[in-house]
Amino acid sequence: MAPNDGQTIAASWNALVNDKPEDNIFEDYWFLNRLKNGEGFMSVDGGDVITASLEYATNGTVTWYSDTETISTTRQETFDRAEFSWKECAGSVVQSELENAINQGSAKKFDLLDAKMRNLKSSLDSLLNASLYSAGTGFSGKEFGGLQHLVPDDPTTGTVGGINAANFSFWRSQNASGAKTTSAFDNLRASMRSIYNLSSNGVAGKHPKFIVTTRTVFEGYEGLLLANERFTDKSSGEGGFKNETLKFKGAMIAYDNDCPSGNMYFLNPAFIKLAYAKGHWYKGSPAVEPANQTIKVFKVHAIANLIATNRRMLGSLDSIT
Repeated sequence: MAPNDGQTIAASWNALVNDKPEDNIFEDYWFLNRLKNGEGFMSVDGGDVITASLEYATNGTVTWYSDTETISTTRQETFDRAEFSWKECAGSVVQSELENAINQGSAKKFDLLDAKMRNLKSSLDSLLNASLYSAGTGFSGKEFGGLQHLVPDDPTTGTVGGINAANFSFWRSQNASGAKTTSAFDNLRASMRSIYNLSSNGVAGKHPKFIVTTRTVFEGYEGLLLANERFTDKSSGEGGFKNETLKFKGAMIAYDNDCPSGNMYFLNPAFIKLAYAKGHWYKGSPAVEPANQTIKVFKVHAIANLIATNRRMLGSLDSIT
């Protein structure tokens, strides 16, 4: 049931107040937008699954030796791959001939079909962003395997990309508790330092590029900073993100309302990616006109999944208080 007069009347109200519907429902889907506007957005050209090639072991033949001592020539297994299933989501818009007739001429407040399509896109954004944090079990397992799957609170268990982390320690993300000892957030910065460093591969190596958490934790972290430490990033770089964000070492910190309570994730888009099937990201299908109705049906779909290529370079804090 519509809150008031419904979309047809709203779209054709003669007294023009604004030129499009004012958004009262959708949010800033920070994690999704962060991936889509950087190297974390990856097109995949076909295949029954999404694959990530892995180097997971050293060459065991390397050793010290003496003069004519023999060197092992045993073939070494050092490479493999992770495999992730495709996930599909879709939505539709219906526009009737009556709506077209009403939404025209001087009575047209805004383009109803255009507004419906923009609403559909935002609705897809909302669904996908929530799934980016999931354990992959929602919708009968049809949704993304999100951060609770790829960077879980217990990284020593579970199968990700076909690899059992209980059997292969190289395929485990980093994790620690952020629970307080006495006062709120008194362990947060120390825990963040530890996970940041654990999610890096050395001082001069690669480090987390961005950190996402809840609004409560974000505000808690901000409250710990001294006035001269409260740096914000208002630059137009980094994918055009002009919103205020904090920094921790070299990583940008922001909050996302879909992030699970008490969690914080340390991520690098080089190792976690939103992979989509080429040509199937928010792909619109031609309008269909049913034989027995005066309507047009527009469909939009996406085929994608969130994948990890190096889980040990991804980290999380849980139970933050």
